[in-house]
Amino acid sequence: MRLDKFLKVSRIIKRRSVANEACDGARISANGRPVKASYQVKEGDVLEIAFGNRTLRVEVTDVRETAGKADASAMYRELP
Repeated sequence: MRLDKFLKVSRIIKRRSVANEACDGARISANGRPVKASYQVKEGDVLEIAFGNRTLRVEVTDVRETAGKADASAMYRELP
């Protein structure tokens, strides 16, 4: 699954267009490397997302095409 779609489906970022802008601005990295929106997300990937002065680190635990609001948080695990 594409990174921008994963961020939207998992509800880390609410809109896919915002996820695209974050990728274009090099604010998202996967496994320590900056990535584009077309990066193929796999289970076990560690994503770092920069939100202003805060950085969110998550590990991808599940990749699904669709997820309900209750299931979205099960697609990733926050890391310290």
